[in-house]
Amino acid sequence: MAGGRVAIRYAKAVLSLANDQNIAETINNDMKLISNTITENKDLSNMLLSPVISASIKKASLLEIFKGTNALTSNLIETLITNNRIDSIANVASKFNELYDVSKGVQLATVTTAVPLTDQLKTKVLAKAKELTGKEVAVENIVDESIIGGFILRIGDLQYNASIANQLNKLKREFTLN
Repeated sequence: MAGGRVAIRYAKAVLSLANDQNIAETINNDMKLISNTITENKDLSNMLLSPVISASIKKASLLEIFKGTNALTSNLIETLITNNRIDSIANVASKFNELYDVSKGVQLATVTTAVPLTDQLKTKVLAKAKELTGKEVAVENIVDESIIGGFILRIGDLQYNASIANQLNKLKREFTLN
């Protein structure tokens, strides 16, 4: 819980600075890079969490890995190191992305399908999601073959389940009740 509050505070501060300097979009891209890199690389994640590895090694590693990023991003890394909060960098980056999207009026829609979305289908999903929410929507596609076919659309706390697996479960429940 406390880690989440810390991440939100740092993310808000960085977003405020980025907005003041008119570089919020650049920093958002940096934060996506950081979040994705740490999430996808278990060794990097473990290194950041390790109490055995010194802060100077963590700092040098992160600055080398993310050397193409904006100076504000590098300053965030140094600040987190100084305040012994470097283990929260992935959470800070993730919260920054959420806050940035909210500030731009963009909402994330998660679409779970049995196969990857085609561009044509993605356009239809974006249009339907925008119609439902009245906001700009960014689509994240999750492939889950267990739904057999169809899709599951999640926008915030709304969910529309049009999967074949869901329809089969409904039929199964109807037959077992009768």
